Amino acid sequence: MVDLLVIAVAIVVIVAAIVILVFNGLIGKRNRVQDAWAQIDVQLKRRYDLIPNLVETVKGYMKYEKGVLTQITQLRSSIVSGSVQDKAQANNMLSGALKSLFAVAENYPDLKASQTYQNLQNELENTENKISFVRTSYNDYVLDYNNAIQQFPGNLLAGPMGFRRMDFFQAPEGEKEVVKVDLTDDDGNQTPTAPAKGAKTQKKQ
Repeated sequence: MVDLLVIAVAIVVIVAAIVILVFNGLIGKRNRVQDAWAQIDVQLKRRYDLIPNLVETVKGYMKYEKGVLTQITQLRSSIVSGSVQDKAQANNMLSGALKSLFAVAENYPDLKASQTYQNLQNELENTENKISFVRTSYNDYVLDYNNAIQQFPGNLLAGPMGFRRMDFFQAPEGEKEVVKVDLTDDDGNQTPTAPAKGAKTQKKQ
């Protein structure tokens, strides 16, 4: 009888130890995901704060701001609201819109020469690079966490203990294309593009 009691106690202790180890492991993995997300969120908010300054700076040089800048301003609000996937989609679209804006800015030498514009462009590009870097770590942590709650023995404890699957920070496959930015002015005219370097211009007869 005593032997059976000892065995029962030993089994309970072993099971409890396994539960504690698995639980602590899941907590650690979830904390790493949350910490990586916090870093992404900081950079998204940094981008959010920089865009109004960029818009105001560009407005002083470009008369084609309605189509380009309105779209960027609308996308700006989406990167700090919604789910992880909503923010990822908005961030992807905003990246495309900013690249289009920077390309159009090549047609405006005075704008390109502005120190304020150059500083904002550099800061936004650096922020984008930081988001890309942290996104890789975040997605790796999410994969590790999701695997842990779906595999044995974590799958036995995840549901009852409130561990839920987390989303990757990436746009849906069908929404990864670079956003097309409206480059027309108020009269419907297309923004002029600078000729490619080395291109020959045809002389009028």
